[in-house]
Amino acid sequence: MLLFVAVLLTSATHAQAATPDEQDAFVLHKFARAIGEERYTIRHDHGELTLTSDFKFTDRGTPVPLSTVYHARDDAHPLSLKVDGKSSRHSDLHDEFSLDAPRGQVTLRRDGKTQTFAATEHTFLMDGYSPVAMQQVLMHFWLAKGKPASIDAPPGESIRIAPTTDLQVDVAGHPTTLHGYEVAGLDWGAETLWLDDAGKLVALVTRDAEQDHFEAVRTAYEPALGTFIRQAAKDSLASLERLGARARQPATRRLAITHVTLIDGSGTAPRPDTTVLVENGAITHVLSGKGATSALLAGYNVIDGSGKFLIPGLWDMHAHYEQVEWGPVYLASGVTTVRDCGNELDFITSVRDVLDEGHGIGPRILIAGLVDGTGAITLGAVTADTPEQAIAVVRRYKQAGALQIKIYSSMKPELVPVITAEAHRLGMTVTGHVPQGMTAPQVVKAGYDGINHIDFVTRALMDVDRDKPLPPLDLRSANASEQFALYKQHHTVFDDTIALYEIFMHPGSTPLSSLEPGVKHLPPSLAAALDGPGAPPAREAWLGGYYKDMLSVLGELHRQGLTVVAGTDQAIPGYSLHRELEIYVQAGFTPMEALQAATSVPARVMGLDKELGTIAEGKRADMVLLDGDPLADIRNTRRVARTIAGGAVYTPAPLWQSVDFTP
Repeated sequence: MLLFVAVLLTSATHAQAATPDEQDAFVLHKFARAIGEERYTIRHDHGELTLTSDFKFTDRGTPVPLSTVYHARDDAHPLSLKVDGKSSRHSDLHDEFSLDAPRGQVTLRRDGKTQTFAATEHTFLMDGYSPVAMQQVLMHFWLAKGKPASIDAPPGESIRIAPTTDLQVDVAGHPTTLHGYEVAGLDWGAETLWLDDAGKLVALVTRDAEQDHFEAVRTAYEPALGTFIRQAAKDSLASLERLGARARQPATRRLAITHVTLIDGSGTAPRPDTTVLVENGAITHVLSGKGATSALLAGYNVIDGSGKFLIPGLWDMHAHYEQVEWGPVYLASGVTTVRDCGNELDFITSVRDVLDEGHGIGPRILIAGLVDGTGAITLGAVTADTPEQAIAVVRRYKQAGALQIKIYSSMKPELVPVITAEAHRLGMTVTGHVPQGMTAPQVVKAGYDGINHIDFVTRALMDVDRDKPLPPLDLRSANASEQFALYKQHHTVFDDTIALYEIFMHPGSTPLSSLEPGVKHLPPSLAAALDGPGAPPAREAWLGGYYKDMLSVLGELHRQGLTVVAGTDQAIPGYSLHRELEIYVQAGFTPMEALQAATSVPARVMGLDKELGTIAEGKRADMVLLDGDPLADIRNTRRVARTIAGGAVYTPAPLWQSVDFTP
């Protein structure tokens, strides 16, 4: 009997040692800037595992707190999950889950309603990316269940986990090996995390509920943040290249698009029955139908363009390439070049470099390096609060290969001319938001070459206060004439992102899909975040009136001969660039002028017009083959049959499918 008791005690001791209690913290980041902390505890008591988490960060002045309690019998048997708070500035979470394994049922209580879902032995309780400690519990569940191909997580999508590469990092001078994993299904796209040999989650690189960069790093590993971001980008691109491989035709040294109607982007009339020849990624000949003989086409991979229209590759001049899944989306949409207007430097340079080397799936990336000042609404990890810091930031971005500097909203007004002067000295240009305490004309006088968002331009023309009635807009006033003259004098470039404003300002009674049909093709998780109801009833009149004013200002900029380039910000991935062009036509652009705003004009603005922007001999073979005439109906830019990027040919449908869109 004593021996039996001793064996029981020994077994209990070993079981407790195998699953010890745990208490630790993660540093939370947005755009690589530390903005909060998560403290968690995992306890094992009376045969049950309990996780409690206190997760909180502050994003641009808005607190985002989340309290979580999770119960399970052990790593493999969840019981309940309760979350209360937020997962982003705009995402409330007040959910209670319970799993009844004998009945095979998950119950969810949300917004005063109760839903039930079927449960299997591979069902886990998860409510998005947060809190971070729940991702560790998820990994333990996956391992305890024998690494199943997928995990059910109602009401969301199935979760899929796959190993990536191991990573060596130094912790207090000691080299440590961490094991990488890719996790898909918690949101649109995949995230990357690392476990140590003891199974503790060390770092997570993902996006928050606003689709913004989010990282969590266990406190002891905080110095390695940049290493985690760079490795996550490389691993994700490698994974995505495998998924998207069937969308790209085998590389060919010679390509011919024959019998196509050419709209070359220069503004000249379309050329019917044209053949474009490409060698090693460059356009070598643009020939009339009679010039493209069978003998000349020998040795070429031929695409018959009969009945189709060939335009230059499209540009998105206001991108935030925050996850690698944007790459296939851009190419499927006909976008071959993007200007990234503010990102994590470690991430975007890694993605740019891999794509430039011919790996991964995505467009050419041009970087506008983001810099902000320290304040209540600071965004990103790169800040400058003194002239010395401002100059150092510009030089750092120049060394990283950025073509522009993007100034954000908290920058001190007195530092704006310091940044613009140094950028111009180094051959860079400057764009950005209008910092607090300044106006659009003031930033242009201080050296801005361009302004992001039509809102800032409109605000300078009318005294807008969201808590007061909308004042009248007078585009013929002396004040307006003075501002337009200033912009002309400085050759100011405007990327208006009008399609983004339409998304959250359209009347709530109007389905977004009637304006932007692309929302019908989104993955469920992304549709839930982006297919919003529009303006609330109490604000519908004000927001609708202000949107019309911004549209009028956009049209006036064009009528005044000022430079407008198409950009979308974080709207409906891929599709919103086409919506941007449609709105341009509504504002008074001709279809040709709208098309040029996304082709030849941005190439000229970025100083790359000798290489890109039009279809001409000697230029890079970035082109889009359309099934409809965009000059007859600008909506035909959506009808992408093939995208040619640097001579590589892509079929849209597999690209969409590789990132869970429906073609």
